[in-house]
Amino acid sequence: MDLHLEGRHFLITGGSTGLGLGLARTLVDEGAHVLLVGRSQDKLDAAAQQLTDAGASGRVLTKPTDVRDPDILQAAIDTAEREWGVLDGLVNNAGVHTSGGFENTTDEEWQADFELKLLAKVRGIRQSLPLLRKSDAPSVLNVLSIFAKFQPPRSMPSSVYRAAGLALTNGLSRDLAADGIRVNATLIGFVHSDQWVRGAAASDQPVEDWEAKRASDLGVPLGRVGRTEEFADIAAFLLSPRAGYLTGTAINVDGGLSMVI
Repeated sequence: MDLHLEGRHFLITGGSTGLGLGLARTLVDEGAHVLLVGRSQDKLDAAAQQLTDAGASGRVLTKPTDVRDPDILQAAIDTAEREWGVLDGLVNNAGVHTSGGFENTTDEEWQADFELKLLAKVRGIRQSLPLLRKSDAPSVLNVLSIFAKFQPPRSMPSSVYRAAGLALTNGLSRDLAADGIRVNATLIGFVHSDQWVRGAAASDQPVEDWEAKRASDLGVPLGRVGRTEEFADIAAFLLSPRAGYLTGTAINVDGGLSMVI
């Protein structure tokens, strides 16, 4: 299926590693151009080199950015405006999994998670609107967690702000529909990413063994960890004009793990 992504322009936060980089790889393979945003210039450089070495047909730009800082975030969006003059898609992917016991989670931890997982999305979308409105098929994708739909024990504060991100997706799909801007979400279960590589390293296990055991312990119905490219395929479709009648949608990418459809 041709997703009609060739020549289109996307900004991906958290784009230097993991799911963000996997999505960037799929988009540039389709001929799209991407601006990768992340906090580490070294990681961004390595990501851009990976895409280039893989023969990416789309152009790859990078901009070191802490999405929690509105001025720095605006500078990244200004880069897209200066280089392209338009954004066809914004991918809000920045974030890390945080969870713990409610009683022991401090106000500072709640605030930090709020700024990264919710407020950064709000600002990014708001600041990108002028460029998105210049596209003939604009789209926003919020990368969330299946914990947005159900909150297991010891999943806060992450699950609370993922749920808020889902509400944001639903509400903005209506608020921005008049501009033709579609707003959708992917809800991630146990999908391979750098944080699980770090988890395996901390346990002194091969990542394949660690992920296989965790998938079994979690009871993933398909019996395995998800592949980064499986997320990227769904995300690229949602961003593409081929998904032109989908907005306000949240798709589970979880091998059946979520208890809520």
